[in-house]
Amino acid sequence: MKSENTPFTGGPLDGRVLPVLLGPTGHPPKWYEVPVPDAGGGPATVHAYRRAPSGYTKRLGLQRGWVYEYVPGGRERRTLKWPWTKPRSGT
Repeated sequence: MKSENTPFTGGPLDGRVLPVLLGPTGHPPKWYEVPVPDAGGGPATVHAYRRAPSGYTKRLGLQRGWVYEYVPGGRERRTLKWPWTKPRSGT
């Protein structure tokens, strides 16, 4: 499998460049989660990073690559919204 050296900004991995495996489309995953074990034997803390474009070229406006940005709130969970389902009522 191919990997790409991707920089991380913010959080515990700030300033590090790690090799991240690429998917079938040639892009790294949208979210990168880093579990950090607890020293007291408790549950591990998970730090979440979101993929963002690292910049664009001046001449053609092509994307240069990816960077992972720290999200202190963690990964947001989304629900699927199918077009044939009814909206939930507030009551």
